[in-house]
Amino acid sequence: MLVARELTKEYQSGGRPLAVLRDVSFDVPQGSFAAIVGPSGSGKTTLLGLLAGLDVPSRGSVRLDGTDLSTLDEDARARLRGERVGFVFQSFQLIPTLTAVENVAVPLELRGERGAARRAAELLERVGLGGRGHHFPAQLSGGEQQRVAVARAFVNRPRVLFADEPTGNLDQATGARIVELLEALNREDGTTLVLVTHDLALAGRAGRVIRLADGVVVSDTPTGAAAAAAAA
Repeated sequence: MLVARELTKEYQSGGRPLAVLRDVSFDVPQGSFAAIVGPSGSGKTTLLGLLAGLDVPSRGSVRLDGTDLSTLDEDARARLRGERVGFVFQSFQLIPTLTAVENVAVPLELRGERGAARRAAELLERVGLGGRGHHFPAQLSGGEQQRVAVARAFVNRPRVLFADEPTGNLDQATGARIVELLEALNREDGTTLVLVTHDLALAGRAGRVIRLADGVVVSDTPTGAAAAAAAA
């Protein structure tokens, strides 16, 4: 599903190259749940951007659902994201002038699909917000806003979902519920889930944990969650 090979990202700093990521390689199979962890500045968010085709590497390659992103221009990468990728951000990224159901429907409406409002309402029901579809973001709690964001991320039935610190602005209990929701949708829809987090307890719920430090992978290990799934 997701294949990273020798990913390197460099920026110019003071006339000299500064490597944010160096030779990062791993595979994430279809339907699996992987967490990327590491201290601030380790390259987690940069890596997520490269995996999703939001940015291009200085060297190396990414294959997403069988497509080599290096063969696509910016417009083609945007189309691929619209068709196969979902995102959940720490800051929710909801449009304040749209209701919850309208926020969820946006990805489908941008693609010109019919029945966008109906699909959005169904997903809000699945995340426990069936009665809140007409509310604007400012009328929702932080946990409710993040549930709207999760529903929006799944509205186009993505093959892979990227979540960048999705619980960072939430209290521990609410954050745990959001991860449970992501896990449930991952299981039910077979969506590949890649989660970036500082929270090692939340990362431990993934099937594997990829740890970054100073732009390199220092460990890539299965978790207890993976062992439990294999034994089930």
